[in-house]
Amino acid sequence: MSENCSGSCSTCGSAGSCGERKPSRLDKIKHKIMVLSGKGGVGKSTVAAALAVSLAREGMKVALLDVDFHGPSQPTLFGVADQRMGGTEAGLQPLSVAGVKLVSIGCLLENPDDAVILRGPAKIGLLGQLFEEVDWGDDLDYLILDFPPGTGDESLSACQMIQGDKAAIVVTTPQEVSLADCRKCVSFCNRLDVRILGIVENMSAYVCPDCSAKHALFSSGGGEKLADREGLALLAQIPLDPKFLAACDAGKLPQGFLDSEAVSSEVAGITKAALSMNA
Repeated sequence: MSENCSGSCSTCGSAGSCGERKPSRLDKIKHKIMVLSGKGGVGKSTVAAALAVSLAREGMKVALLDVDFHGPSQPTLFGVADQRMGGTEAGLQPLSVAGVKLVSIGCLLENPDDAVILRGPAKIGLLGQLFEEVDWGDDLDYLILDFPPGTGDESLSACQMIQGDKAAIVVTTPQEVSLADCRKCVSFCNRLDVRILGIVENMSAYVCPDCSAKHALFSSGGGEKLADREGLALLAQIPLDPKFLAACDAGKLPQGFLDSEAVSSEVAGITKAALSMNA
Protein backbone atom coordinates (compact mmCIF):
# COMPACT_ATOMS: atom_id res chain seq x y z
CA MET A 1 0.00 0.00 0.00
CA SER A 2 1.24 3.50 -0.77
CA GLU A 3 2.43 5.60 2.21
CA ASN A 4 -0.25 8.18 1.46
CA CYS A 5 -2.99 5.67 0.71
CA SER A 6 -6.20 6.09 2.69
CA GLY A 7 -7.01 2.42 2.27
CA SER A 8 -8.77 2.49 -1.13
CA CYS A 9 -6.30 2.18 -3.98
CA SER A 10 -5.58 -0.37 -6.68
CA THR A 11 -4.52 -2.79 -3.95
CA CYS A 12 -7.33 -2.13 -1.48
CA GLY A 13 -10.29 -0.90 -3.52
CA SER A 14 -11.22 1.89 -5.93
CA ALA A 15 -9.53 5.27 -6.40
CA GLY A 16 -7.99 6.60 -3.19
CA SER A 17 -6.05 9.65 -2.05
CA CYS A 18 -2.88 8.11 -3.45
CA GLY A 19 -4.37 8.61 -6.93
CA GLU A 20 -4.30 4.95 -7.89
CA ARG A 21 -7.31 3.18 -9.44
CA LYS A 22 -8.32 -0.44 -9.27
CA PRO A 23 -7.97 -2.06 -12.71
CA SER A 24 -11.27 -2.85 -14.39
CA ARG A 25 -12.23 -5.55 -16.86
CA LEU A 26 -13.64 -2.74 -19.01
CA ASP A 27 -10.12 -1.36 -19.44
CA LYS A 28 -9.49 -4.07 -22.03
CA ILE A 29 -12.38 -2.86 -24.21
CA LYS A 30 -11.16 -0.22 -26.64
CA HIS A 31 -14.31 1.89 -27.03
CA LYS A 32 -17.50 2.27 -24.99
CA ILE A 33 -20.58 3.88 -26.53
CA MET A 34 -23.53 4.82 -24.35
CA VAL A 35 -26.90 5.09 -26.11
CA LEU A 36 -28.88 7.64 -24.11
CA SER A 37 -32.08 9.63 -24.22
CA GLY A 38 -33.94 11.90 -21.87
CA LYS A 39 -37.20 10.36 -23.05
CA GLY A 40 -38.61 6.85 -22.90
CA GLY A 41 -40.09 5.10 -25.91
CA VAL A 42 -37.83 6.73 -28.49
CA GLY A 43 -36.19 3.50 -29.64
CA LYS A 44 -32.85 3.50 -27.83
CA SER A 45 -32.84 -0.28 -27.69
CA THR A 46 -33.36 -0.77 -31.42
CA VAL A 47 -30.71 1.88 -32.18
CA ALA A 48 -28.22 0.24 -29.80
CA ALA A 49 -28.94 -3.24 -31.20
CA ALA A 50 -28.74 -2.14 -34.85
CA LEU A 51 -25.46 -0.33 -34.17
CA ALA A 52 -23.98 -3.42 -32.49
CA VAL A 53 -25.02 -5.67 -35.39
CA SER A 54 -23.71 -3.16 -37.94
CA LEU A 55 -20.33 -2.87 -36.22
CA ALA A 56 -20.07 -6.68 -36.07
CA ARG A 57 -20.74 -6.81 -39.82
CA GLU A 58 -17.83 -4.39 -40.25
CA GLY A 59 -15.55 -6.95 -38.66
CA MET A 60 -15.49 -5.36 -35.20
CA LYS A 61 -15.63 -7.44 -32.02
CA VAL A 62 -18.68 -6.11 -30.21
CA ALA A 63 -20.58 -6.58 -26.96
CA LEU A 64 -23.98 -5.15 -26.08
CA LEU A 65 -24.93 -4.51 -22.45
CA ASP A 66 -28.62 -3.98 -21.66
CA VAL A 67 -28.57 -1.53 -18.73
CA ASP A 68 -32.34 -1.13 -18.60
CA PHE A 69 -32.81 -3.39 -15.59
CA HIS A 70 -36.55 -2.76 -15.21
CA GLY A 71 -37.46 -3.19 -18.86
CA PRO A 72 -34.75 -5.15 -20.69
CA SER A 73 -35.59 -5.25 -24.39
CA GLN A 74 -32.52 -6.77 -25.98
CA PRO A 75 -33.42 -10.46 -25.33
CA THR A 76 -36.71 -9.92 -27.17
CA LEU A 77 -35.11 -8.06 -30.08
CA PHE A 78 -32.53 -10.82 -30.57
CA GLY A 79 -34.94 -13.70 -29.97
CA VAL A 80 -33.10 -15.07 -26.93
CA ALA A 81 -35.63 -14.34 -24.17
CA ASP A 82 -35.76 -18.09 -23.43
CA GLN A 83 -31.98 -18.44 -23.13
CA ARG A 84 -29.98 -17.97 -19.94
CA MET A 85 -26.41 -16.84 -19.43
CA GLY A 86 -24.14 -19.27 -17.66
CA GLY A 87 -20.89 -18.86 -15.81
CA THR A 88 -17.39 -20.30 -15.71
CA GLU A 89 -14.33 -19.62 -13.61
CA ALA A 90 -13.64 -16.73 -15.97
CA GLY A 91 -16.97 -15.09 -15.11
CA LEU A 92 -20.49 -14.67 -16.42
CA GLN A 93 -20.65 -15.73 -20.06
CA PRO A 94 -22.49 -13.47 -22.54
CA LEU A 95 -24.83 -14.97 -25.10
CA SER A 96 -23.51 -14.90 -28.65
CA VAL A 97 -25.98 -13.83 -31.33
CA ALA A 98 -25.42 -12.29 -34.78
CA GLY A 99 -21.74 -11.77 -33.98
CA VAL A 100 -22.57 -9.78 -30.83
CA LYS A 101 -21.85 -10.70 -27.20
CA LEU A 102 -25.12 -9.93 -25.43
CA VAL A 103 -25.53 -9.34 -21.69
CA SER A 104 -28.93 -8.57 -20.15
CA ILE A 105 -30.55 -9.08 -16.79
CA GLY A 106 -33.46 -10.45 -18.82
CA CYS A 107 -31.29 -13.51 -19.51
CA LEU A 108 -30.64 -14.05 -15.81
CA LEU A 109 -34.23 -14.14 -14.56
CA GLU A 110 -35.94 -17.49 -14.04
CA ASN A 111 -39.12 -16.02 -15.51
CA PRO A 112 -38.60 -13.27 -18.12
CA ASP A 113 -41.93 -11.72 -17.06
CA ASP A 114 -40.80 -11.23 -13.45
CA ALA A 115 -40.52 -7.60 -12.33
CA VAL A 116 -37.04 -6.43 -11.31
CA ILE A 117 -37.58 -4.37 -8.15
CA LEU A 118 -34.42 -2.51 -7.16
CA ARG A 119 -33.63 0.69 -5.30
CA GLY A 120 -30.88 3.02 -6.52
CA PRO A 121 -27.95 1.59 -4.51
CA ALA A 122 -28.86 -1.96 -5.55
CA LYS A 123 -28.95 -0.93 -9.22
CA ILE A 124 -25.53 0.69 -8.93
CA GLY A 125 -24.17 -2.45 -7.26
CA LEU A 126 -25.63 -4.63 -10.02
CA LEU A 127 -24.13 -2.39 -12.69
CA GLY A 128 -20.71 -2.68 -11.07
CA GLN A 129 -21.09 -6.46 -10.87
CA LEU A 130 -21.90 -6.71 -14.57
CA PHE A 131 -18.92 -4.53 -15.45
CA GLU A 132 -16.51 -6.61 -13.39
CA GLU A 133 -17.94 -10.14 -13.35
CA VAL A 134 -18.79 -10.62 -17.03
CA ASP A 135 -16.13 -12.38 -19.08
CA TRP A 136 -15.90 -9.73 -21.82
CA GLY A 137 -12.79 -11.29 -23.36
CA ASP A 138 -9.48 -9.63 -24.05
CA ASP A 139 -10.00 -8.25 -27.54
CA LEU A 140 -13.32 -6.40 -27.75
CA ASP A 141 -13.37 -3.32 -29.95
CA TYR A 142 -16.69 -1.92 -28.75
CA LEU A 143 -19.08 -2.16 -25.83
CA ILE A 144 -22.48 -0.67 -26.65
CA LEU A 145 -24.57 0.21 -23.59
CA ASP A 146 -28.36 0.49 -23.88
CA PHE A 147 -29.59 2.72 -21.03
CA PRO A 148 -33.00 3.42 -19.52
CA PRO A 149 -34.40 6.91 -20.16
CA GLY A 150 -33.29 9.93 -18.20
CA THR A 151 -30.16 11.01 -16.40
CA GLY A 152 -30.52 9.00 -13.20
CA ASP A 153 -28.56 6.39 -11.26
CA GLU A 154 -27.56 4.02 -14.05
CA SER A 155 -26.35 6.68 -16.50
CA LEU A 156 -24.55 8.74 -13.87
CA SER A 157 -22.85 5.72 -12.29
CA ALA A 158 -21.76 4.30 -15.66
CA CYS A 159 -20.26 7.62 -16.73
CA GLN A 160 -18.27 7.71 -13.49
CA MET A 161 -17.24 4.03 -13.53
CA ILE A 162 -16.20 3.74 -17.16
CA GLN A 163 -12.69 4.92 -17.89
CA GLY A 164 -10.87 5.24 -21.19
CA ASP A 165 -12.43 6.03 -24.56
CA LYS A 166 -16.16 6.55 -24.05
CA ALA A 167 -18.77 8.51 -25.94
CA ALA A 168 -22.52 8.94 -26.12
CA ILE A 169 -25.20 8.85 -28.79
CA VAL A 170 -28.40 10.75 -27.94
CA VAL A 171 -31.63 9.38 -29.43
CA THR A 172 -34.73 11.51 -29.91
CA THR A 173 -37.95 11.57 -31.91
CA PRO A 174 -39.03 14.64 -33.89
CA GLN A 175 -41.57 16.01 -31.40
CA GLU A 176 -40.82 18.83 -28.96
CA VAL A 177 -41.93 16.68 -26.01
CA SER A 178 -38.97 14.40 -26.78
CA LEU A 179 -36.56 17.16 -27.77
CA ALA A 180 -37.08 18.99 -24.47
CA ASP A 181 -35.96 15.93 -22.51
CA CYS A 182 -33.07 15.22 -24.88
CA ARG A 183 -31.70 18.74 -24.41
CA LYS A 184 -31.33 17.80 -20.74
CA CYS A 185 -29.50 14.64 -21.81
CA VAL A 186 -27.04 16.70 -23.87
CA SER A 187 -26.51 18.96 -20.84
CA PHE A 188 -25.89 15.87 -18.70
CA CYS A 189 -23.15 14.63 -21.05
CA ASN A 190 -21.53 18.06 -21.20
CA ARG A 191 -21.44 18.40 -17.42
CA LEU A 192 -19.84 14.95 -17.08
CA ASP A 193 -17.35 15.56 -19.93
CA VAL A 194 -18.73 12.69 -22.00
CA ARG A 195 -18.13 13.24 -25.70
CA ILE A 196 -21.29 13.10 -27.81
CA LEU A 197 -20.83 11.44 -31.18
CA GLY A 198 -24.08 12.93 -32.41
CA ILE A 199 -27.87 12.93 -32.46
CA VAL A 200 -30.09 10.19 -33.86
CA GLU A 201 -33.63 11.11 -34.83
CA ASN A 202 -35.72 7.96 -34.66
CA MET A 203 -39.27 7.55 -36.02
CA SER A 204 -38.55 10.37 -38.45
CA ALA A 205 -41.15 9.15 -40.97
CA TYR A 206 -43.29 6.15 -41.89
CA VAL A 207 -42.28 3.97 -44.82
CA CYS A 208 -45.31 2.88 -46.84
CA PRO A 209 -45.18 -0.92 -47.26
CA ASP A 210 -46.78 -0.66 -50.71
CA CYS A 211 -44.90 2.14 -52.46
CA SER A 212 -41.90 2.71 -50.07
CA ALA A 213 -42.72 6.43 -49.90
CA LYS A 214 -41.92 8.14 -46.59
CA HIS A 215 -44.61 10.06 -44.72
CA ALA A 216 -44.01 12.25 -41.66
CA LEU A 217 -46.23 11.08 -38.82
CA PHE A 218 -44.97 13.63 -36.33
CA SER A 219 -43.49 17.11 -36.66
CA SER A 220 -40.37 16.91 -38.81
CA GLY A 221 -36.81 18.17 -38.48
CA GLY A 222 -36.65 18.07 -34.68
CA GLY A 223 -33.44 16.06 -34.54
CA GLU A 224 -31.75 18.40 -36.99
CA LYS A 225 -32.79 21.42 -34.93
CA LEU A 226 -31.43 19.83 -31.76
CA ALA A 227 -28.13 18.98 -33.47
CA ASP A 228 -27.79 22.50 -34.88
CA ARG A 229 -28.60 24.11 -31.55
CA GLU A 230 -26.01 22.02 -29.69
CA GLY A 231 -23.35 22.10 -32.42
CA LEU A 232 -23.54 18.33 -32.89
CA ALA A 233 -23.73 16.02 -35.89
CA LEU A 234 -27.07 14.59 -36.97
CA LEU A 235 -26.05 10.97 -37.47
CA ALA A 236 -29.29 9.50 -38.77
CA GLN A 237 -32.99 10.02 -39.35
CA ILE A 238 -34.35 6.50 -38.95
CA PRO A 239 -37.86 5.90 -40.32
CA LEU A 240 -40.56 3.55 -39.10
CA ASP A 241 -40.38 0.63 -41.52
CA PRO A 242 -43.11 -2.01 -40.94
CA LYS A 243 -40.75 -4.77 -42.13
CA PHE A 244 -38.16 -3.82 -39.54
CA LEU A 245 -40.73 -3.39 -36.76
CA ALA A 246 -42.24 -6.81 -37.47
CA ALA A 247 -38.78 -8.38 -37.38
CA CYS A 248 -38.09 -6.77 -33.98
CA ASP A 249 -41.36 -8.13 -32.57
CA ALA A 250 -40.45 -11.58 -33.90
CA GLY A 251 -37.00 -11.49 -32.26
CA LYS A 252 -35.26 -11.16 -35.61
CA LEU A 253 -33.75 -7.69 -35.40
CA PRO A 254 -30.43 -8.69 -37.02
CA GLN A 255 -32.19 -10.04 -40.11
CA GLY A 256 -34.78 -7.26 -40.12
CA PHE A 257 -32.02 -4.69 -40.03
CA LEU A 258 -30.48 -6.24 -43.12
CA ASP A 259 -33.83 -6.54 -44.93
CA SER A 260 -34.81 -2.92 -44.38
CA GLU A 261 -32.82 -0.67 -46.69
CA ALA A 262 -34.57 2.37 -45.20
CA VAL A 263 -33.23 1.51 -41.72
CA SER A 264 -29.83 0.07 -42.62
CA SER A 265 -28.89 3.05 -44.81
CA GLU A 266 -29.48 5.39 -41.85
CA VAL A 267 -27.71 3.15 -39.33
CA ALA A 268 -24.69 3.37 -41.65
CA GLY A 269 -24.26 6.98 -40.51
CA ILE A 270 -24.22 5.97 -36.85
CA THR A 271 -21.75 3.18 -37.62
CA LYS A 272 -19.44 5.60 -39.43
CA ALA A 273 -19.38 7.86 -36.37
CA ALA A 274 -18.61 4.89 -34.11
CA LEU A 275 -15.80 3.70 -36.37
CA SER A 276 -14.30 7.21 -36.24
CA MET A 277 -13.35 6.45 -32.63
CA ASN A 278 -10.64 4.20 -34.09
CA ALA A 279 -9.05 7.11 -35.93
